[in-house]
Amino acid sequence: MTEPTPALRVAVIGTGALGQHHARILSQLPGVDLVAVADTRADIGRAVAQKCGTRWVSDYRNLFGEVDAVSIVVPTFAHFPVASEFLKRGIPVLLEKPLALNADEGRILVKLAQKYDALLQVGHIERFNAATVAARPLCADPKYIRCERLSAYPFRSMDIGVVHDLMIHDIDLALSFVDSPLERVEAFGIGMMGGGHEDAVQARLYFESGCIVDLNASRISPVTQRTMQVWSANGCVNIDFAKPEVVHMAPGIGLHEGPSPVELAQQPGADVNALKQEVFGKFIQVQTLPIQAHDNLTQELSQFVHCVKRQDQPWVDGQQALQAMVVAGRILDSVARHQWEGHAAGAVGPFARRREFRKVG
Repeated sequence: MTEPTPALRVAVIGTGALGQHHARILSQLPGVDLVAVADTRADIGRAVAQKCGTRWVSDYRNLFGEVDAVSIVVPTFAHFPVASEFLKRGIPVLLEKPLALNADEGRILVKLAQKYDALLQVGHIERFNAATVAARPLCADPKYIRCERLSAYPFRSMDIGVVHDLMIHDIDLALSFVDSPLERVEAFGIGMMGGGHEDAVQARLYFESGCIVDLNASRISPVTQRTMQVWSANGCVNIDFAKPEVVHMAPGIGLHEGPSPVELAQQPGADVNALKQEVFGKFIQVQTLPIQAHDNLTQELSQFVHCVKRQDQPWVDGQQALQAMVVAGRILDSVARHQWEGHAAGAVGPFARRREFRKVG
């Protein structure tokens, strides 16, 4: 008789706004035993543990001999010290994005994972968005990508700026679409909320393949938006991560055969209004891809459990997350050097303008 496969013993480190959802989902996944949640805040930790039918511990170090894997959802400044302790013991880690506070810490975590043969998956959750999965086959060899990621100030993740908080999602996605070395970076941004970090950033990435990526991220926006446009030989793919929705536009039969719409409009007696109605349909085909929405975090955690059990590679391992961190670092360097008047004697960097705004106010 075949012995049943033992459940994977998992713990969640950090039970804040996102960590509590990690705990809830892991407590419900088949083949998983959520053995504990760890949090220094007793009231929060106990409440999450009770809801998830597990126990609370105040110190994650007490779990070293009791877990087969961990999901780490602590503030970014604690990613390195907490994750490194588990990786050094060969314990697989799912680490929320960003990988670390900076690329140097990220490099050490990647090396520790390699040295101790420990799986390191990083929570770039947009990879699991149903819109991303549906759009990816249409995004081969892109030549232009535009990303918009806007939200109101969240009053969480205040130990990092908008680049590591929001833009890192689109950096990771862009790098996964563009198979080419990054050539140069141009960026500027501003810090408005007084937290010592940039709150809105515009960046442009130039790749050796000729692809250009424009990134716009803000956490001081009155509207919420998570969208991406990808232009390639396949046409234009519009991705809305929030809905989720993917709309593909490509040249239609009217552009491949016969006179172009511009030529038709120049003919005597042309019905321009009729041509306008035919632009999207006859000349440009518009297709909304069928998408079955799912819970992205459940998909991400399910893949982590699968990879630990089967020793497979996750969609976003430590090395890929590190590449996104390196690009984020280059963007922040460019933001810090930006000269608002075009010379070094004027306002420089993301906080100079905030000081001027306060003077005006």
